[in-house]
Amino acid sequence: MVIELQAAAKTCLMLQSVPEKCLQSTQLAESIMRGQYQDSAREIPESITTPGRPEKPDLVAPSQLKSRKLGSVLGRVSLIHAIAHIEFNAINLAWDAIYRFPNMPAQYYLDWASVAHDETRHFSLLNERLKQLGYHYGDFPAHNGLWEMALRTQHSSLARMALVPRVLEARGLDVTPGMIERLDQIGDDTSANILRLILSEEVRHVEIGSTWFNFLCEQHGKASEPTFLALINEYARGSVRLPMNRPARTQAGFSTHELDALYEIASSH
Repeated sequence: MVIELQAAAKTCLMLQSVPEKCLQSTQLAESIMRGQYQDSAREIPESITTPGRPEKPDLVAPSQLKSRKLGSVLGRVSLIHAIAHIEFNAINLAWDAIYRFPNMPAQYYLDWASVAHDETRHFSLLNERLKQLGYHYGDFPAHNGLWEMALRTQHSSLARMALVPRVLEARGLDVTPGMIERLDQIGDDTSANILRLILSEEVRHVEIGSTWFNFLCEQHGKASEPTFLALINEYARGSVRLPMNRPARTQAGFSTHELDALYEIASSH
């Protein structure tokens, strides 16, 4: 069976049920990675303002989210829930990258299908960990920053590749090592090992963003480094913060000049 790529991606993107979205996301990604699809879209499709998601968690402003100490069970569960929410959003972001931008090279769709596959597995591991600790996804409020950036970049695949994987998702490369260390210190090896797996695979996801950002810059006749920094200044200057995991970001395709410039931006806040 040959799948019509954009229609299937939209269907997966709009699913609200968590179990159904995870199942369909995994199956669709595997079909695409086997080459069982056709890309028949020729025009940029209609924008999706709100993707499929369950009624919970309640979405609030970041300033309304409580900060809890990791040493308490509630603090640890709150952290795991926050990361699970990021991974759930990342499933939608990966499918939107496929749905939203037709007429890209075949490797683009293979790459983002593989990301969707990974993000679904990451979310499922974290969701299962929440259940082991007596909680469920949706038990805590969360914010919608990742999807808000998807909407702000819906007009441009170049902006999307710059600002979602290379800014928002790259932030995970910076902060996850500290989370792992703190979980190790309190003896939560299970949660720490899930985050180790996620960190190792997220480097590749950010690298995919770098690869397609550079490709699109070349297609548009733009120099990648100044274009990236201009987009940061226009859309996401406040999202650049310290600490910065330079080795992981280097592995994910950031140049030394980009990292130095990002460090200066973060230090100016």
